[in-house]
Amino acid sequence: MWRNIASNALSLFIVGLIVVVGVIAWGKQQYTAEGPLSETICLRVERGSSFARVAENLEAQGAISNASIFRIGVEYSDKASALKAGSFLVQEGASMDQIVDIVTRGGASTCGTEILYRVGVLAAVVQVRELDPATQEYKITAEFKPAELEGEAPETYVEKRAESDTRFRIALAEGVTSWQVVDSLTRADFLSGEVPSIPAEGSLAPDSYEVKLDSDRAALIAMMQEAQVEILAEAWNARAADLPYANADEALVMASIVEKETGLAEERRQVASVFVNRLNKSMRLQTDPTVIYGITKGQGSLGRGLRQSELRKETPYNTYVIDALPPTPIANPGRAAIEAALNPDSTPYLFFVADGTGGHAFAETLAQHNANVAEWRKIEAERAKQ
Repeated sequence: MWRNIASNALSLFIVGLIVVVGVIAWGKQQYTAEGPLSETICLRVERGSSFARVAENLEAQGAISNASIFRIGVEYSDKASALKAGSFLVQEGASMDQIVDIVTRGGASTCGTEILYRVGVLAAVVQVRELDPATQEYKITAEFKPAELEGEAPETYVEKRAESDTRFRIALAEGVTSWQVVDSLTRADFLSGEVPSIPAEGSLAPDSYEVKLDSDRAALIAMMQEAQVEILAEAWNARAADLPYANADEALVMASIVEKETGLAEERRQVASVFVNRLNKSMRLQTDPTVIYGITKGQGSLGRGLRQSELRKETPYNTYVIDALPPTPIANPGRAAIEAALNPDSTPYLFFVADGTGGHAFAETLAQHNANVAEWRKIEAERAKQ
């Protein structure tokens, strides 16, 4: 009898073991298999949250099939204490294993709210943007210009600025001046600290910079300067031969002029070629942006056309009068303008003028240039009638 009981017990144990192994295998398969999520979502993990709460949230959104398996998988993978706060993009069909990796690997949030501060040549604008997980496109929910703000900032901005998973980004446009950058950063209430002085013109790299709430302004300026040093050094080392620059600083001056003369990427190297050709022939550059900088010192736009008296007045920046490059850059040029100044197109052009399309008409001779100018005057006259 005891032999039968032992035999039956052993059989039950084996069957139970098989069942346990099967359940474990099934659970593991569920944990690593493609998930039920039918469209991309933005998963928000609050600071101080737990995996139990995350599992409930995921199950409610249809991202996982079983919250218990999710929690067991987290424990099994030894990641229970690695949960990160933030907003994370979870792609359709993501497995539980993949989701756990997303919320534990760290790094910046990949969706949710972004406060973008665009520092442009004409104005600085704050935008509160929300990423639509389905389209992967941002939707602007609030927008304002700090310099024109009267009273409190929009409520949406104030609320989102205080949320722990909101991302902050500052985007410098090509051609902004150092004064404009400092003035704009001073108005950014999500930054802290002071900038002791205006950085040298041209020393800041126009780019997009991810920052955190209360990031130090001076440290951010230093980061922009380091980036520009690297960009200029790289372009200088790859420069074309026989350029009329004594050093990289002069190339940076030229790049700033190119930046201010054209907004078309495809024209930068052509514009650079005109100025290089003029320097090689000991011709004056005769470019309006340098004259304007001599008047404004980079502190905003002139807001009107240049007067004949200003074109005739001798200043260090009036390239209608001086015989060389101005003493400093007139803005902060981007990488493309720097590369254009150091690798210009090979052209015979010595002149250019606006052509009415946003670009320029280039000419080799003064007669050709005068004809192009006459065409531009006609376009201006027609526009004035409209």
